[in-house]
Amino acid sequence: MIHSLVLDHEIQEYVLDVSLREDDIARELRMATMRLFEHGMVTPPEEAQLLGFLVGLTSATTVVEVGTFTGYGTLAMARAVPAHGRVITCDVNAQWPGIGRPFWERAGVADRIQLEIRPAVETLDMLLAAGAAGTVDLAFIDCNKESYADYFERCLELLRPGGLLVVDNVLWSGKVARPDVSDPETDSLRALNAALRDDDRVELSMLPVFDGVTLAYKRAEHP
Repeated sequence: MIHSLVLDHEIQEYVLDVSLREDDIARELRMATMRLFEHGMVTPPEEAQLLGFLVGLTSATTVVEVGTFTGYGTLAMARAVPAHGRVITCDVNAQWPGIGRPFWERAGVADRIQLEIRPAVETLDMLLAAGAAGTVDLAFIDCNKESYADYFERCLELLRPGGLLVVDNVLWSGKVARPDVSDPETDSLRALNAALRDDDRVELSMLPVFDGVTLAYKRAEHP
């Protein structure tokens, strides 16, 4: 069996050096976030770049993000949608997105970002009740892990056929692969990963990058 390359610090720095296109606005937001939170919960810059890449690749005009935090990933996706597009981003706390808003404004994309402050399940249900099923081009889930299955089901319903769902932290620092580890977050992620493998509504690929990223696109038809 050929194993994936393990990225040590030297290789990681090389990857960033030859591929990262983070500008001053994004870098300042990332650094502001890292100064506030010692555990560095901000989306890695190369992952944010991937999100923007996927938005552009799918020609997405409507994006749903479950978990805004300070809006670093939000910024990358908002820059990638067209001027008439929108990123609907969900968080329960207005304080953290408030950190990112000045940077969204400096980047000229604040008008493309629709921030919803309430439990994400409520926002997703509101969108479905308003007739948004089948209208979303891309959804990104990076929020409280215990509710991932709930977010997935709602986001899948919101996605158009062929729409892309991006699920973050699916490897959870490797805990999902260790049978001796059991806690609500790990168990939730492990169950979702197993369920997606057999879900004929989607085509999927789990990427062992960052903290594990699953890409799943909604099939136009399923058996």
